[in-house]
Amino acid sequence: MTALLTKAEQALSFGLQRIDHAFPGFKIGDFAVLHRHPFCTTLSFLLTVRCQLPREEDGLGSTAIYVDGGNTFNPYAISAIAQQYNLDPRTTLQKIFVSRAFTAYQLSALIFETLENALKQYRSKLVLISDITSLFLDRDVPKKESMEIFNKAMIYLSDLVTRRNIIVVATCFPRWHSKTQVFLESVLFGRANIVVKVRDSKGKLQFALESHPLLKPFTIDVLPNAVTLEKFVEA
Repeated sequence: MTALLTKAEQALSFGLQRIDHAFPGFKIGDFAVLHRHPFCTTLSFLLTVRCQLPREEDGLGSTAIYVDGGNTFNPYAISAIAQQYNLDPRTTLQKIFVSRAFTAYQLSALIFETLENALKQYRSKLVLISDITSLFLDRDVPKKESMEIFNKAMIYLSDLVTRRNIIVVATCFPRWHSKTQVFLESVLFGRANIVVKVRDSKGKLQFALESHPLLKPFTIDVLPNAVTLEKFVEA
């Protein structure tokens, strides 16, 4: 699978053998979505650490920007992953620039008004946006307005990845079934060029590639569902 990428298109992988064997990772210009299972957050933490590795160690040699829309950022989990890679946890955390949003308006402002300047300032090649749809499902935000803002934000992000030569990875977790949720997910999945679902199946975590510009969809078992973070990273 890695033969699909040239050296100039070096990918950022998860560093997990069972996944990396089938999925080469994300390259510059990708707008990806990880959705469904809470372990998508752990996968996003892995990417924020691994992107800091030098290119010869399959990293990007880059800082990361973490736009926290779901209050998911966990410095203890990041530190544990850093230690697995023999990195200093404090230094690793200092290279992840976190911005938190508590409303849809704050999240959209971070995307439209702050993100590009942060990319220039920190020279980051990776942007993580956690729980990207949840704030737009707030009942205090009019549905029509929520849909319009979200649609514009996804158009902006899909343009940003190519204009700034970066990778954007968003996580998405369904809260409840509604027309708004369905609309937001359809917009998100439609703008992303890579969509991955992580799900439970018979006591195991499954990694299901649903959309990719080069690869056909596939599903693989990753690990038993009851697994510690350390064991997950070591796999």
